[in-house]
Amino acid sequence: MNHMTKIGILTSGGDSQGMNSAIRSVVKTGIHNGFDMIGIKRGYKGLMENDFTPLELKDVGDILYRGGTFLQSARSEEFKTEQGQQQALNNLNDAGIDYLVVIGGDGSYRGAAALQQKGIKTYGLPGTIDNDIPLTDYTIGFDTTLNVVTDAIGNLRDTMSSHERVSVIEVMGRNCGDIALQAGISSGVDAILVPELPWDIEKVSKRLQEGFAQGKNHSIVMVAEGAGTAEDVASFIRDHTNLDTRATVLGHIQRGGTPSAFDRIFTSRMGNKVIELIKEEIAGVALGMENNKITYHTFNEIFETKDELDPKLYEIFEDLV
Repeated sequence: MNHMTKIGILTSGGDSQGMNSAIRSVVKTGIHNGFDMIGIKRGYKGLMENDFTPLELKDVGDILYRGGTFLQSARSEEFKTEQGQQQALNNLNDAGIDYLVVIGGDGSYRGAAALQQKGIKTYGLPGTIDNDIPLTDYTIGFDTTLNVVTDAIGNLRDTMSSHERVSVIEVMGRNCGDIALQAGISSGVDAILVPELPWDIEKVSKRLQEGFAQGKNHSIVMVAEGAGTAEDVASFIRDHTNLDTRATVLGHIQRGGTPSAFDRIFTSRMGNKVIELIKEEIAGVALGMENNKITYHTFNEIFETKDELDPKLYEIFEDLV
C-alpha cells in the first residue's frame, strides 16, 4: 500500500449516536497511516449518485460529541438491485476506492457483503441503537440510547407519581427487546414486555393492581415496539383495572443526543482496529466488542448467527420487581 490508497466511508440506515465518533476515528487513524479518506454522503444512495467528498483532519475535528451522522444517511431500495450495485461499483472503481467502511445495521451489512463479492474490500461497524447485531455485545448508540430512555423515564415518573398513574412506555428496537429490558432494569420499572419472551397482560395488570393496593402511587410498564404498542397495552390495563393509565411513545428522541463516553471510546477502538485490518489485508468482516475486546467476524458468520436476548438478564429483572 502507498499514501494514495483510498478508503471510502459511509453511514447507512437509521442513524445512531456515535456514528460521528466512528467516522472521526476511521478518518483520523486512516490519515495518520497514510491513506486518502473519502466520505460518501447519504449512504448507498450517495454511493450510486457519486456523492463523494475528500475528508481531511479538519473535517472531523469537531464531530466527536455530535449525535447523528454528518455524512447523513438514507435507505435505498434501488441499491438492492443488480443494476444499483453495479452503478455503485462503477463509481467506486472510477474514484479509485478499493476499501469501503460501512457503518450501519443488518441491511447495511448485506450491502457491504454484496460489494465484497464484486471485488471491493468492505468492513462493517455496527451502527444501530437496537443492539440487534449478532456477535457483538454492543452496537454503536445503544449505550447512549439507554441513557436517553432512562432520563425520559425519570421525567415521566415525576408526573406519574403526582397523579397516581400507570405509565406505559414504548421504546424502539424492532424485534429486539434489549432497549426495553436494559433501560427497564436501570429505571426500576414494574413490567417489561419484549418480543423474545411470552408475556401475559392479565398477569401484568394484576401485578399493577396489587402494587397500588399496597400503597404504590405510580407504576411503569416498558414495551418494546416489537412486542406490541403502548396504546394497546395501556387500553387493556385501563379497562381491566380502572387505574389511570397513560401511553407514551418515546419515538425518535431515542436516536438523538450527544454520544455517551462509552460509545465514544467503543467507536474510537473500532475505528483504530478497522485500519489495522485494512493494513493486514483482512476484508469482508464486521467489527464489534466481545468481553471488552474488539473482535471481528465475516459477514456470513454474522448472517448465520441469531441475535438473542440474554435470558439471565430477564431473570434478574424478575427478581428485582
